[in-house]
Amino acid sequence: MVIYDYQPSRAGQCVKDFLGNYSGYLLTDGYQAYNGLDNVSQAGCLAHVRRKFTDAQKAQPKKKSGRVEKAINFIAKLYGIEQEAKGLSAIERQRLRQQKSKPILDKFHEWLLESQEKVLPKSQLGGAINYTVNQWPKLLTYLEDGGISIDNNVTERDIRPFTTGRKNWMFSTSVEGATASANLYSLVMTCRANNINAYYYFAHLFKMLPTRSLQDDLTDLMPWNMEIDEAE
Repeated sequence: MVIYDYQPSRAGQCVKDFLGNYSGYLLTDGYQAYNGLDNVSQAGCLAHVRRKFTDAQKAQPKKKSGRVEKAINFIAKLYGIEQEAKGLSAIERQRLRQQKSKPILDKFHEWLLESQEKVLPKSQLGGAINYTVNQWPKLLTYLEDGGISIDNNVTERDIRPFTTGRKNWMFSTSVEGATASANLYSLVMTCRANNINAYYYFAHLFKMLPTRSLQDDLTDLMPWNMEIDEAE
């Protein structure tokens, strides 16, 4: 299931209202609003960490190399292990991470703490190092469960068309329009997650909905409960 939700702000209370009593893993970037949640195990996104260091790399003189490249190399090794883990079961992936990723993370953390004392904290590299150190407990969470991704790139990628499209779509500037578009996009992306063609799903949905009342249970019409015959 893929859910898009409209909230009036980015306040921590909005996150609490949306997630309610959810308990489990939560994979996010470093936005502080997530820190006020109870009953969740937070997992950090290594792609956001990598982005901090690549930005620092772009900002430094072209001929200069050293610490930032060292950090990027640590991260590249971790992603190499994830490539190796593709196709494995969650249990096998968790074992592989413990065996190969954890030693690299230990060395990376040691390097971060050492570098933190030698780099100006307000420099771009210093900011990248401080961000990573602050996120460190969350960055280790993916070692606990092979079902957790090393980053939230899938979510970032799925959000991008929505954030781009809202600038051009009618009614997205109103609360009702934003809520409606979030609901529509949730259905479209849930179709994709369940390998269902969204066009045929909505064609079938529009045939079935007039036969139902507002009081009916509509769970049988959700994408994961339907088999769509595209030949209809």
